[in-house]
Amino acid sequence: MSAGQMHPDQHPIGDDLVRRLVAGQFPRWSGRTVRRLASGGTVNAMYRLGDDLVVRLPLVRGGAADVALEQEWLPRLAPLLPVAVPEVLAVGKPAEEYPWAWSVLRWLDGRTPEAGALTDPVALARDLAAFVAAMRSVSLPGAPAAYRGGPLSALDAPTRTAIAALRHLPQENVDCDAVAAIWDDALGAPGPDGPPVWLHADLMPGNLLVDGAGRLTAVIDFGCTGAGDPACDLIPAWNLLPAPARHAFRDTLAVDTPTWHRARARALSQALIALPYYRTTNPTMAHNARHVIRTVTQHP
Repeated sequence: MSAGQMHPDQHPIGDDLVRRLVAGQFPRWSGRTVRRLASGGTVNAMYRLGDDLVVRLPLVRGGAADVALEQEWLPRLAPLLPVAVPEVLAVGKPAEEYPWAWSVLRWLDGRTPEAGALTDPVALARDLAAFVAAMRSVSLPGAPAAYRGGPLSALDAPTRTAIAALRHLPQENVDCDAVAAIWDDALGAPGPDGPPVWLHADLMPGNLLVDGAGRLTAVIDFGCTGAGDPACDLIPAWNLLPAPARHAFRDTLAVDTPTWHRARARALSQALIALPYYRTTNPTMAHNARHVIRTVTQHP
């Protein structure tokens, strides 16, 4: 794996490739400016196409199925949600130079929020709660299983592997005994007491867009969407929100204690797995992972 490359099986993508793909399959958009967007994303490369479009291309085979998932479900979910979501305008086909389907979407204005630099954290927390509640209320039949939406025990092996890896990275200053104890305790907690609910299932800061006042305007990247444990969509409580906003988020959604504990463990697991993997290749993901680990260990 070359320096700066996130995945060993990552497909090389550049401006010229995107121009050729667009010109070859969607000539109506050829000649537009193509500019790679800086992103903390891990599965897709994003390219601005002119002023009002964005091209999204999977970096690895594992992300290729997300294109079809979004194409199928985003048009059905969009009218049911309180903020904007991506609109798929076209789906590109695999080509000689690129092996997977890819998509062209309408550009959504906004900026990604950053933990510790929120304009109005409590208002944002309530916006997020409204989005989560709307997702949970979706009753569309035939929902796929949400990525990471299964039982907490399914995350046990990769979480313990990550903790073991972090024990060999003392420079990260992770209290591995403390996080292991939190994880063990969570595994003994009760599971969901109801049926699976619709989830976004990847509410990382990079998948949120806010306006100048810090209010939620859009949620992007529905590649993990589907039905699963309602605790999955509570992770912004630790990956983004400070304590007062965290409490507002929980209160607005009336989250019970077992669900809150599972959510905390899910946020911790995701961060523990991300940190050793992305620490040298994705500064945004690694920075947020450190933030989550600190927040979880300091705020029961």
